[in-house]
Amino acid sequence: MDEITQLAATLGSQLLSVGAQVSTAESCTGGGIAEAITRIPGSSAWFEAGYVTYSNAQKTRQLDVPQELFARAGAVSREVVEAMARGAQAHSASHFSVAVSGVAGPDGGSAEKPVGTVWICWGAGEQLIARRFQFVGDRDAVRRQTVEAALEGLIQLARGEIPNRG
Repeated sequence: MDEITQLAATLGSQLLSVGAQVSTAESCTGGGIAEAITRIPGSSAWFEAGYVTYSNAQKTRQLDVPQELFARAGAVSREVVEAMARGAQAHSASHFSVAVSGVAGPDGGSAEKPVGTVWICWGAGEQLIARRFQFVGDRDAVRRQTVEAALEGLIQLARGEIPNRG
């Protein structure tokens, strides 16, 4: 079993033990977190919904991210992933959520937000924890590291811990 599948299985066991469900709101991973979760047999007991909102318009339409945040903070920002995480929880009624937005490359980076910059936000009830990551490698590597970090943080959150990576 590869590392991502193992993380998803661990998350499932943890969520089952606390009787909670999770939803995902993804941009740069294009549904990779939800795909990893649904590899696990029985994940329908703890996975509620996955939102792939690649464009800013879909982040607003599906997750209620205020349009003004994009102009003020940019799509790859704490403010946007927090709004995405909150929107995923609100639309799915799940207790836990994770949201990701980043610059996976090979282009699209800037001096302020170079390729590999990813914001991840985890939600648990009313609590939001957002972290900025600077991943290295090509597009596939950045996306894989984002999925791993998202799952690791969800596991920690479901255990009652604060996600500490990033």
